[in-house]
Amino acid sequence: MFRETHSRSLAKALSWRIVASLATVILVFAFTRRLALSVTVGGVEFVTKIGLFWLHERAWDHVPFGRRIT
Repeated sequence: MFRETHSRSLAKALSWRIVASLATVILVFAFTRRLALSVTVGGVEFVTKIGLFWLHERAWDHVPFGRRIT
């Protein structure tokens, strides 16, 4: 049976958040033309959403939906 480890979930969260937060920084900058604001919003989003993603991954590890026992 395959289970996600905490470190794997964290690595997945980090890699995704880097890409997604860069997109947020670019979008905020495109709308405001304020670099400091863009980086601040991207940083806050990065920290907040990485924690939420990790919690989401851990919760789904306990949900049997869609799993097959081999």
